[in-house]
Amino acid sequence: MRPTKGMTSRRWRAARYGTAAVAVITVAAVSACSSGSSSSSGSAKSSASASPSSGGGGPITSYPRSQTLYTSGSAYSPPTNWNPLNFGNDATGTQGLIYEPLFLYDPIKSTYTPWLASAGAWNGTTYTITVRSGVKWSDGQPLTGADVAYTINLAKTNAADPFATNVLTVASATASGNTVTVKFKGTPGYTDWQGFLWKAAVLPQHIWSKLSASQQITGANTNPVGTGPMTLASASAQQVAYQTKSDWWATSALGLSFKFKYLVDVVNGSNNQELGALTAGDVDWSNNFLPGINNLVTALNGNAGYGFKTFYPKSPYMLSANTVWLEPNTSKAPMNNVNFRKALAYGLNPGAIAQTVYGGIARPSTPTGLLPTLNQYVDQSVVAQYGFSYNPAKAKQFLAQSGYHGQAITLQVPDGWTDWMQGIQVIQQELSQIGINIQLIYPQYPARTANITNGTYDLALDNNAGLDSTPWSYFQRVYALPIQPHQTAQLNWERYSSPNDWALVQKAGSTPLTDTAALKTIYSQLESDFLQQLPQIPVWYNGAWFQGSTKYWQSYPSSGTSNENMPVMWEHYLGSMTTVYALANLKPVPQTSS
Repeated sequence: MRPTKGMTSRRWRAARYGTAAVAVITVAAVSACSSGSSSSSGSAKSSASASPSSGGGGPITSYPRSQTLYTSGSAYSPPTNWNPLNFGNDATGTQGLIYEPLFLYDPIKSTYTPWLASAGAWNGTTYTITVRSGVKWSDGQPLTGADVAYTINLAKTNAADPFATNVLTVASATASGNTVTVKFKGTPGYTDWQGFLWKAAVLPQHIWSKLSASQQITGANTNPVGTGPMTLASASAQQVAYQTKSDWWATSALGLSFKFKYLVDVVNGSNNQELGALTAGDVDWSNNFLPGINNLVTALNGNAGYGFKTFYPKSPYMLSANTVWLEPNTSKAPMNNVNFRKALAYGLNPGAIAQTVYGGIARPSTPTGLLPTLNQYVDQSVVAQYGFSYNPAKAKQFLAQSGYHGQAITLQVPDGWTDWMQGIQVIQQELSQIGINIQLIYPQYPARTANITNGTYDLALDNNAGLDSTPWSYFQRVYALPIQPHQTAQLNWERYSSPNDWALVQKAGSTPLTDTAALKTIYSQLESDFLQQLPQIPVWYNGAWFQGSTKYWQSYPSSGTSNENMPVMWEHYLGSMTTVYALANLKPVPQTSS
């Protein structure tokens, strides 16, 4: 996650919840005093001087500090859109604070929690959804099965809907009261459908049905009407603010409530600005990548006075969010030679990169590249047989068999992604030791993406395999066919052709998730093939970056506590996972008069 020219307005979108540093954090650069408002008034007021640091100019609306949670790390441009179907352009909080899904997915426990649906069940090729009763839209109208059926059918009929592929096998969705019956044609796409259940926001039919097809997907929706815990309060170039709803359905149904009255998400500044705001108490919850944060967490054995919290109290500090691959262009020599790719794999030391570049706040990848939250799907016997590890001598043996003759191989990452830029310098040094001539190049982000999609590259770093509930999307990205001249949708950018493995991916997608034995067999074979073919070389896991300041709020999400929930407000995390539980567990820190 990093700001670069030409990126979309949400940096998670461009970097897939990724990483980046634009400056090295030093304690000396941090301000020690707070500029936050300490007003005890219950109403908001417009005041530039009383507002938290935002990295931007001009007056913004401030809120009573003791009643407000300030967040940052999700947006790099002014919030102007609250359309949950306009991925990458909608303001932080659109999904999760205003709009909600049918289920939530908990990647830590690998469970699904009924949300706007109170239940869902398969009966043959029919899926029945029981819509939770007693839920109202923020305009007072009740949520009904008709809203859910409409949301499903919109994805079926509007090809621009981002969930259109999730409902390709849906034949019809009809509602009777709070019961929605979804019928499938042929074999259901079980995995795609499961993704819809926890990723897609339910839409109000009485509003969305009045919009044009283009407005439904890209309209700004500046007066959003949702079922979530908050409503839109204000927005400026520097921030978006939400106010809690007193009648949120989950308060009575699940006992959940926010202890803050307002949540204000601040548009990101530079890393130094972000750290300064966090240290001063102007930002409470940061999802920005802050290099060196581990040093501040552990300074003086945690007694340095910064009061920062991370998900883990020690290395790796962060949950893992996506896999960084060394991506070879397998349509070109020598990357098309499996022995060359094995030389790359055995020639790299992921642990050294995780420690040298990230100081231990990112984990080295395992050979399959599947995230730690998917460990239950990893066949350890396959890894023991075909897995690789850092072994320069073995790397040289594979290199000698590859036909490589010392020609220059380019390796690229976007200019400005300084952690990745440092990472490929380590990779260059390691591969040079086994005899591979790596030349580093740093195109701008749009040029780098064009190079990968067009196939005009040798090696690149990529991290589009993000956190998901099954390995299906991971292997879909690796093996998707057919290979096009311009590979879009972040599928098979390495251009590796394996019809057998693509058939296995499709088979996994059409296997009921309850058939764990069949899925285990399929994924075991995919892992075996992946480790023998190495179409991608997993290197490290980017973190689900999270830092919490305990100046005003406490009980942040952390491992081994009652608040062991997702600590991230990025899109598709806040709206689909358990971040809302994490927010509901926050408690105010008692303030003393100075």
